[in-house]
Amino acid sequence: MDEKNLVQLSKSFAIRIIQICKEIRTNRNETVLVNQLLRSGTSIGANIHEGNYASSRLDFINKFQIALKECYETAYWLDIFQETGYITQEENTELTEACNKIRVKLTASIRTAKEKL
Repeated sequence: MDEKNLVQLSKSFAIRIIQICKEIRTNRNETVLVNQLLRSGTSIGANIHEGNYASSRLDFINKFQIALKECYETAYWLDIFQETGYITQEENTELTEACNKIRVKLTASIRTAKEKL
């Protein structure tokens, strides 16, 4: 698994989440829900980055599992945002597909790390 690729994917995803949240905050004056999406969507990459500097294999697994949970939470918020009209179906699809790519890579990394315990 190319960890550098996962870091770049999660960073690009976080930037897109920040852009969407900034747009919603500016145009819709929504802050509470935006903060939820912003936290979960940017936390994915932060935990991946932190996991790559983990003090042990168990610490690495823990950080990547947190990132995986944040992926699931972010997907939930994206659906809510689409269903309430804050983002379009196309935006939801684009972001959910990116989130799913990260999730697949995280799952593979976690599985590999657990096999090496």
